[in-house]
Formats: sequence, C-alpha cells, structure tokens
Amino acid sequence: MAEDVKPTRKNLMEIEDRIEFSEQGHDTLEQKRDGLIMEFMDILDQAQDIRSGLESDYDTAQQKIDMARAMEGDVAVRGAASALKEHPEITTGSKNIMGVVVPQIESSKVKKDLDERGYGLLGSSARIDEAADAYEELIESIILAAEVETAMKKMLKEIEVTKRRVNALEFKLLPDLYENQEYIEQKLEEQEREEIFRLKKIKAKKEAEEEAEEAAEETAEDEDEDEDEEEADDRVTATTDCLGRVSRLLLISFTGDAFRH
Repeated sequence: MAEDVKPTRKNLMEIEDRIEFSEQGHDTLEQKRDGLIMEFMDILDQAQDIRSGLESDYDTAQQKIDMARAMEGDVAVRGAASALKEHPEITTGSKNIMGVVVPQIESSKVKKDLDERGYGLLGSSARIDEAADAYEELIESIILAAEVETAMKKMLKEIEVTKRRVNALEFKLLPDLYENQEYIEQKLEEQEREEIFRLKKIKAKKEAEEEAEEAAEETAEDEDEDEDEEEADDRVTATTDCLGRVSRLLLISFTGDAFRH
C-alpha cells in the first residue's frame, strides 16, 4: 500500500532506483523469454522431423522382424537376438541454450558390424541381418528423440519460470512501485505548497509589521514637526508682542518729548 510509505525525498530516490533496476530486469527477462521461445520453436521443428523419422524407422523395423520370423522362424530370430551380449555404448554431455543446460548425445555405438553381433556369420541369414540393421537404426532414432524431447521439456520449464517472473514484475512489482512513487510525489508537492504558503504568510506578516513601524515613525515625525511649528509660532507671536510694546513705548516717549519742547 502506498500509504505505508513515508513521503520523504530519500524514499522517493530509493523507489526511483528500484524502478530503474526493475525495468532493466523486466527488459532482460523479456529478451530471455523471447529468445527461449525462438530456440524452443527451432527444437520443436527438429523434434517433429525426428518424430516423423522415428515412426518411419519403427515401421521399417517391424516389417523386417516380421519378415525374418516368417522366413527363418521365431526360434532362429530369438536365438540371434539372445546372442548379443554387449549393450549399446552412449556418451552423454550437456550444452547451454540461453542459460538452460540440456543433455546432448556426444557419441553412440549402436550400429554394429556383422561379426560384433555375437551370432556369427554362419548362424544367421540376410533376413535376420536386415532386421538387426533396422532395429539398430530405430534405437539411434529413439536416442536422438529422447535427447530432443528432454531439451524441449527443460526449455518449456524455463520459459514458464521466465514468464512468471516477467508477469510478476509487469503486473505486481512495477505497478506498486509506480503507485508509491506517485503517492510520494503528490505528498511532497503538497508539503512544498504548504511551505510556500507558510513562507508567504510570514513574509506578509513581516511586511505588515515593517509598514506599521514605518507608519508609527512617520506619525512621530509629524507630531515632532507640529510641535516645532507651534513653538515657532509662539516665538513669532511673543516677538511680535514685544515689538508692539517697544513701538508703543517709543511712540509715547517721542510724543512726550515733543510736548515738552
């Protein structure tokens, strides 16, 4: 759930790193899946050809053994079969296909010469030899078919595992990461808007306080100026009164002197 993730920038960076890593893993797994499917289709074509050849070899071997039994008798055929003491020699290895280790037949010694079959040249017939040849070819086809079909099973298993991993990334992990990323980004944007709004309020409050201080200072200056003007007016009035009194005194003095003369 996105709500379980703390909306911090550190978590956002971690989620972005996980998204990048998961997307790269998803692309790599998709390429592997597509490559495995292409390899599987190639092996499937081989398997179909081998299966067709196997059916043909089986029909041929069945015809040859039926002919040998009809011409030589069942006892002679069983005797020739029981004379063979050595089992086929098969050397196996492995090969890597898109990271999948599959078995590989490196060599097999199924087909034998006439003198290696154990029943001797005089104890057999051309019919029995033909039947033996046909069954040796059938065994080689069976070995080859087993190799290819085992490889197909391993490839199919790896394709399914890879598909599950791709789907888990594509439909579960990555959507959850995208949701968490979007949630954190939205929360961080909300926090940023709230912080901007808070800073604007602080700035507006500070500006209002500064304006109030400036207004108070202007008011104080105006009051000082008014007081200075009043004092100046008082001084002018006092000076005028004083001059008036002096003028009257001078006038009286001058008039008195005039009368005396």
